[in-house]
Amino acid sequence: MNTEALLRDLRGELRDGGLRCCVLVRDLESGDEIGLEPDTPLPVASLVKIPLALATVERIRRGEIDGATALDVEPGRITTPGPTGVSRFRHPARIAIDDLLYLSTSVSDNSAGDALFDLTPPARVAAIIEEFGLRGLTVRHSLRALSDTPTERFAAEQVHLAHALAIDAGTGGRGHRIPQLDTTRANTGSARACVELLQALWTPSKIPPEVAGRVRELMAHNLIRHRLAPDFSSDATAWSSKTGTLLNLRHEIGVVEHADGQAFAVAVLTESLVPASTQFGADALMAYVARTLRDHLRQL
Repeated sequence: MNTEALLRDLRGELRDGGLRCCVLVRDLESGDEIGLEPDTPLPVASLVKIPLALATVERIRRGEIDGATALDVEPGRITTPGPTGVSRFRHPARIAIDDLLYLSTSVSDNSAGDALFDLTPPARVAAIIEEFGLRGLTVRHSLRALSDTPTERFAAEQVHLAHALAIDAGTGGRGHRIPQLDTTRANTGSARACVELLQALWTPSKIPPEVAGRVRELMAHNLIRHRLAPDFSSDATAWSSKTGTLLNLRHEIGVVEHADGQAFAVAVLTESLVPASTQFGADALMAYVARTLRDHLRQL
């Protein structure tokens, strides 16, 4: 099937599945790429933890902070399902910065991430990634905002109403009544900006090798593996990634490395049009689209 026909078919499947999808797959050696709406900006939710990790590790390399320094971290105030790590602790904990990096990036712990943001505020994270020549990723706020959405205001049996608001309250210019979904106020990025970040982490770039290596290691140990991992993990591949989830947003970006030496950066940013919090069908569909594009690119 030629590329144009493939993209047309995938758009139809996404439409039928109630999923808006911005995706880009790039061969990290040749630079060949294929995607759907790769330049559309979307709120990135927990994907911001990769720039946060990158900035934190770089500050450790510069000697500005010590990874062995232990910080007092307050427990989260989370009652809804999903959050992990310190976000679900009941008591304060004393945790080293290096371990907060693991919790924030590999376990996607918001409380650990905010402890790191307290050390390196959003404006400083944005400045460091700009120093590395990375464009298209906007870091405006910490992770506390992700726990202050309409979801927290509804009873469990009414969470679908929060998702309905997320779906229906947007504007044509990608503004939104919910601040965390408004691209003029939220942490934002495009599939292309995410792939550029992955390219800089996996191939020679302005990022010091030891810094890039540490972030790759954190992504390799990502524990959230129900989304794209089933389609990219095997005995002959390694999948390193980070997910992002907020209301009707379901994202994952990562790199699949094949035993034959090929490596592909994959960024899938989606908006569901179905007002439900649990949608394994949407996860499976976005994985199918990403794998199909990767397979097509390998055959070119």
